[in-house]
Amino acid sequence: MTDSQVEFREQDLTAMRRTLAPLELYRMYLRGGMPRAPMAEHMNIAMTEVEYGRIVFVSVPEAKYYNPLGTVHGGYFGTLLDTAMSCAIHTACKAGFAYTTLEYKVSLMRAMTEATGPVRCEGRIMHVGSRVGTAEGSITDAAGKVYAHGTTTCLIFPM
Repeated sequence: MTDSQVEFREQDLTAMRRTLAPLELYRMYLRGGMPRAPMAEHMNIAMTEVEYGRIVFVSVPEAKYYNPLGTVHGGYFGTLLDTAMSCAIHTACKAGFAYTTLEYKVSLMRAMTEATGPVRCEGRIMHVGSRVGTAEGSITDAAGKVYAHGTTTCLIFPM
C-alpha cells in the first residue's frame, strides 16, 4: 500500500463508512476510487461486480498459496468465500452499519492449482435483518466448474 493510500484510509475511510451506504462504498471501490483492503492486496483479490445483495470477486491461485500436498490451501478457499459472502451481506446494510463474521462453512469440491487459472467467487444474500445476515457463495473457474461453496452468518451492528 502506498503512503497516499494509507493517508486516504486514515483521513477519509472511517467518515465515509459512517455516512455512505455500504453499497455505495463498494461501487466506489469498483470504480477505483478507493484502495483495496490490505488482505485483498495480499491475496490479489479484486472486485468485479456489485449490486444489492450480490458481489463478485476474482483471484488467481498461485503456488505461494499451496499446502504441502502441492495444491491450494483450504484457507484460500475460505478467505475468498468469507470475503464474498460477508460483503454481500454488507451491501444490504444502511450507512453507519458494519458486520463481523460469526461463523462460516466451506465445502471444497475439488483441488485447485496454478493451472486452474482465474477463479470467480460470488456471494449472495439469503436473509438480512437488523442484527443478523446470512449468505451463500461459490467459487468457480472460467468454465463454470464449482471448486467450493459455503454459507455464512454475520452480526450486523452500528459503527
